[in-house]
Amino acid sequence: METDKRPPAGGGDGCLVGVIRVPVKIVAVLVVLPVRVVWELLVAGCRAAHRHVLGPLYVHVLEPLFRGLGWLLTVLFKLVFVWPWVGLWRYVLTPVGQGLAWLCRGAYDHLLAPAGRFLGAYVLRPLGEALAWLGRGGMRYLLAPLAKGVGWIGWALGMALFVWPWVGLWRYVLAPVGRGIAWLAAVVHRYVLRPVGLGLVWLVVAVYRYVLRPVGQGFVWLVVAGYRYLLRPVGVGLGWLAVALYRYVLAPVGRVLVWAWHVAGLITAALWRGLKWVGRVLIGWPASWVYRHVLTPAGHAVREVWRTGRAAVREARASVRRALFGTPPVEPARSRERTLGSTTAADAAPADEISLPRRQG
Repeated sequence: METDKRPPAGGGDGCLVGVIRVPVKIVAVLVVLPVRVVWELLVAGCRAAHRHVLGPLYVHVLEPLFRGLGWLLTVLFKLVFVWPWVGLWRYVLTPVGQGLAWLCRGAYDHLLAPAGRFLGAYVLRPLGEALAWLGRGGMRYLLAPLAKGVGWIGWALGMALFVWPWVGLWRYVLAPVGRGIAWLAAVVHRYVLRPVGLGLVWLVVAVYRYVLRPVGQGFVWLVVAGYRYLLRPVGVGLGWLAVALYRYVLAPVGRVLVWAWHVAGLITAALWRGLKWVGRVLIGWPASWVYRHVLTPAGHAVREVWRTGRAAVREARASVRRALFGTPPVEPARSRERTLGSTTAADAAPADEISLPRRQG
């Protein structure tokens, strides 16, 4: 029988992947699985605590407490910072302000306004007219000639102190000095600065043409050669190495870790179902059996004993009342409502619908 030497359908992964997969599986079972189990237990515990402890505690305790505290703080804030100032403004400051305004209006209407009108009509107006007449006379015959003389003297002093000295300084000093400086600057520019500038320009052009340009071309050639014969082969090699590392190492390890995580999840789910089944078998089913076959019959028996004892007590009480007073016993209204109008105990058959009105009639 010939051995089939064709590769498997999945395209085999090689011995390196097999060597790496076994330790990864062992690590996954020894590390990932316990972590997953602990995580699931923590999630289940937190959900149960939130559902049965934190949620009811917040709804039935903390939320009403916070609402009560908010209402109390609102009332205290209004009592301390709102209502006293509102009362002070409404019952103290507003009446006092209205009283002061009334007093001020009365004082103005009956005291200040008449006094002002009197002073304006009989004191201030005549005094102003007299002062105006005196002022017009003094301005016309005294102040106008004096102002003209003072103005002419001030113009002469201003020209002598602030105009003529500066005009002479500009005309006889600054202008000749400025023309000499301009001539000197033109000579320096023509015979010194211009030749030096042309020499510097020629030197810069020569340095660029015979030094910088060849050096730059050599540097560019060096960069291109380094990229073409060094950086590009190294980059291609590194890219091939990264692709090979991803394809033959990282991808198999990742698949193994994903498989281990899923297996741990399945094992955890199975363990959780087993724990639930064990809890149901050890706790749920015995509790259900005890409730159904022990507590329920015992409750029924207690209820029957209670009903029988209550009926016996009721009958004994009726017999005693009949023996003492000779009157038929009257059943309480609550018992009549509970037994639908019958005259027997609660466990007897109810009477017809017209029996109660007939007896009451």
